[in-house]
Amino acid sequence: MDAYDDEDVREEPRAGAGIASLSLPYQVVAAVALAVIGVFACAHLAMVFLHVAPSNTLTKQHGEAVDGWVYPEFEQNWKLFAPNPLQQNVAVQVRAEVAGDDGGRRTTGWIDLSAQDAEAIRGSLLPSHVDQNELRRAWDFYLNSHTDDHRPNGLRGRLSESYMRRIVMLRLGEQDLGGTVERIQLRSSARAIPAPVWSTEKIDTEPVYREVPWWTVSTADLPGRARDDRTEADR
Repeated sequence: MDAYDDEDVREEPRAGAGIASLSLPYQVVAAVALAVIGVFACAHLAMVFLHVAPSNTLTKQHGEAVDGWVYPEFEQNWKLFAPNPLQQNVAVQVRAEVAGDDGGRRTTGWIDLSAQDAEAIRGSLLPSHVDQNELRRAWDFYLNSHTDDHRPNGLRGRLSESYMRRIVMLRLGEQDLGGTVERIQLRSSARAIPAPVWSTEKIDTEPVYREVPWWTVSTADLPGRARDDRTEADR
């Protein structure tokens, strides 16, 4: 059996695992990055917990900060788990009274804004949160702050109207309607979800409409560039 001197014995370096295998500068960078991620994760979980928790001292003192963190990206919608989950498809539609360049006026047909959002989402791997929730949440905001005859039931009523008008005018500004939009009218179309094919339940799937009175468009309802153009034209 051959003998080997200690100098001839070379131990193969073992491949390290995790951060320990990195050089010192990279270890520091990795440790800092993991610490930042950990702090962010803990802060996010705390904010979501406070958002869904019953009212308490912290939420009363820091409610605006919590809502600012959660909305709109991390919104929690519990209607799916309610005793009576949503059983209707609700679409928001608009029609407009347009003043043409020739001085004539005409009323467009109903434009389905919800269908446009659905088309933007369909097939997208990373759908926009705006397309998913902006219009729906704004319409819920309007309904919850108005009576059945469309009268504001509180201070937030006027705010919800202004919010809806701006969203609608932003959408209409992306379309060529052949003139200047002078007035708009909104309505919702609620259609019951049909029963599954194996069910014998009979469900009326005819749409039920709820119309909002006509609104006159002002410069405050227009997006920036359109607002400037309208102001210049009114001078």
